[in-house]
Amino acid sequence: MKSSNILWFIAGVLLIFLISLGIFNLMMSPPMYELGLMALFLGITALVSALAGYLAYRFGWMTFSPTLRWSLLGAYALSSLLTFFNVWFSAQMMFASQHDLLLAIVLLVFAGGMAMALGYFLSSTITDRVNQLKGAAEQLAEGDLKTRVPVQGRDEVAMLATTFNQMAMQLETADLKQRELEKMRADLIAWVGHDLQTPLASIRAILEALADGVVDDPETIKRYLNTAQRDVRSLSALIDDLFQMAQLNAGGIQLDLDNSSLADLVSDTLETFAELASRQDVQLAGSVDPHIDPVRMDTRRIGRVLNNLISNAIRHTPAHGEVKVTARRTNSGVEVSVEDTGEGIRAEDLPHIFDGFYRGEKSRSRATGGAGLGLAISRGIVQAHGGEIDVETEHGHGSRFTFHIPKP
Repeated sequence: MKSSNILWFIAGVLLIFLISLGIFNLMMSPPMYELGLMALFLGITALVSALAGYLAYRFGWMTFSPTLRWSLLGAYALSSLLTFFNVWFSAQMMFASQHDLLLAIVLLVFAGGMAMALGYFLSSTITDRVNQLKGAAEQLAEGDLKTRVPVQGRDEVAMLATTFNQMAMQLETADLKQRELEKMRADLIAWVGHDLQTPLASIRAILEALADGVVDDPETIKRYLNTAQRDVRSLSALIDDLFQMAQLNAGGIQLDLDNSSLADLVSDTLETFAELASRQDVQLAGSVDPHIDPVRMDTRRIGRVLNNLISNAIRHTPAHGEVKVTARRTNSGVEVSVEDTGEGIRAEDLPHIFDGFYRGEKSRSRATGGAGLGLAISRGIVQAHGGEIDVETEHGHGSRFTFHIPKP
């Protein structure tokens, strides 16, 4: 028993003793001698009752009961016996009539028996709910994560039922996420295998053709070598993505922070993608707040974020469309947005676009993207800077990705 419980128990016994003695004094107006005797009798019975209750709890007699119902019935029995002892002892000391004493004993036995019968019946309101929790816990242990229990009342059992339902809901959510993760991991093996196999097969064919002298025309050899270089760059980018993702998942990304020019970084990135945008007939534009610099950031990694967002925007924007990059200073830092007039993002894909290895395109065509790591890496880099990245989109009307870098 906790010390606080012991103090409350003692306080309750003393309060009952004083209240009973006060009622006796008010109703009977006894002389001091009888008042003293009553105080002595009540004190003796209170001490014996308190000691019996403490010893029963201290030695854990309730733990020997096979069911909660029998534990409650035992508590009722002990309370009835102590009540019988209290009244019998006081009556024996004070009653002048043996007839009245015997009558009191009969009434006490009857009252105690009725209390135990009523207590046994009413205990079902607790034991039934506990049995419901037990059955639900067994179902949960067998794998039925949709198990829930009805919440009845506002007592501790009801609170336990509420907590159980919350736990079951969290387990169901965690299980669903785990299944999704396992599926994405399985897809990752297939996707990465495909993305590795295709350029490797191309490079192998090129090298074998050159080694066997199948081609000797200088223009053809140059075209073959250019194709091999493109495939090597593709492999290097995929491996770099996987390495970056592994670092982010392990929490081991190290930032090289410095006060740098975000305006120059945006300008350089736009220049890098200018030719690609021109080939796809996409208008690429940028707007930077003239007072935005300096910005404390890891320039190389924020450049990676811009590359990912702009390349995605160009890839998903049809001919005659527009991609616009905007950077501005806010009260809490800087904000960069990449907006396009492309196809937008489907509602079913939106909750997953920042998940690693997730791709909305099911074809896995190399023309429509890589391993689905770009946005996950971008989010990890931005969060490592203490910022956040989000998206506003409408399917068929384009998207707007925005990331925020807070002040140091």
